[in-house]
Amino acid sequence: MTATLGTTSTTKTPDLGPAVELVSKEEGHRQPLAPEFVSAEDFSPLEVAYDFGRVRREDIEAGPKNIWRYKKLLPVPSNVEEIPNTEPGATRLVRADRLAKELGLKRVWVKDDTGNPTHSFKDRVVAVALAAAREFGFEVLACPSTGNLANATAAAAARAGWRSVVLIPKTLERAKILTTAVYDGDLIAVDGNYDDVNRLATELAGEHPKWAFVNVNVRPYYSEGSKTLAFEVAEQLGWRIPPQIVVPIASGSQLTKVDKGFRELGQLGLVEASPYKVFGAQATGCSPVSAAFRAGQDVVQPVKPDTIARSLAIGNPADGPYVLDIVNRTGGAIEDVTDEEVVEGIRLLARTEGIFTETAGGVTVATAKKLVETGKLDPDAETVLLITGDGLKTLDAVENHIGPKATVPPSAAAVNEALGY
Repeated sequence: MTATLGTTSTTKTPDLGPAVELVSKEEGHRQPLAPEFVSAEDFSPLEVAYDFGRVRREDIEAGPKNIWRYKKLLPVPSNVEEIPNTEPGATRLVRADRLAKELGLKRVWVKDDTGNPTHSFKDRVVAVALAAAREFGFEVLACPSTGNLANATAAAAARAGWRSVVLIPKTLERAKILTTAVYDGDLIAVDGNYDDVNRLATELAGEHPKWAFVNVNVRPYYSEGSKTLAFEVAEQLGWRIPPQIVVPIASGSQLTKVDKGFRELGQLGLVEASPYKVFGAQATGCSPVSAAFRAGQDVVQPVKPDTIARSLAIGNPADGPYVLDIVNRTGGAIEDVTDEEVVEGIRLLARTEGIFTETAGGVTVATAKKLVETGKLDPDAETVLLITGDGLKTLDAVENHIGPKATVPPSAAAVNEALGY
């Protein structure tokens, strides 16, 4: 299959493959590729525009078993796979029949991104950001993070031989602190929440011209990495788009790029451009986008996070308004769930499908359950749930809820008695 999708071409200095320019999300102002994330014309976020040229399924299928099989659809150099990187992607799509039965859905697929190098989807976005940062001449890979991004940035920098500077809230889960510090980069804990850390990162990005903050000054390229989730889901389903997909919301970037990925596949003719609905999942303790959706508003009011789902605890989500646009356009919905429901979501996925997810995945599963109960998810429509991180990162969320069924002396009789035999 051959397909083309044209955009306005421009001469560019960096080798970023099919990427040709940046475009503002509000008014469509165009500018050359650069390490910039806000339009000087309308002050809206910038995103990457492409001239994809010829893209064929067979070329993708012949590519490496990682996200670089989609390099013709990403802002990365044509030789990206030859440069040392963590090679994320190609994670499994699990048919989850037992979970489907528990949720009251006919067919459920779980996109299990716990299999990435640092056990979350953030390896995808960081790999793309690093490839772009190298083209722009940066020398340090940096980020503000709620945890998973810290892991991914430190690991990617170590693999590439770069220095890393990672900023985290000091209240971050201990496991995520340790799994970042082990890469021996510069890990800085900040006395504040993620929004405080993000503001600090923006200030530092202005002071250090050789520091590539993956989700700040190279954010347009970084965020494109989330499209690979959509690409993989569609390819793993036999080159088709699922009718329903549930996506956790932190900044909102992942949801917007999954939608963009599906749209690009349809426009290129790589899949049938069939209708699909996008659903968003938040924790009640940090649910500004869910609250705006419920109120029928197009403005997201910032909140102070208070939830065990720390990887989603962004009180002022940059892409919140665009999430609302996509959910409304596709006929989806956004819901939020309590911390208790999050824990039950984690346990439900584990006991039905043998997948241990972190709190963000608990939010996704619990939200899917709530969406079914409220009649917003079609029980007969095939549904994909994005599970974006490993439960070993957030053991504290479940440690008071699970444990041995019994403690017994070393005898068969004692075991049998404990088991009720």
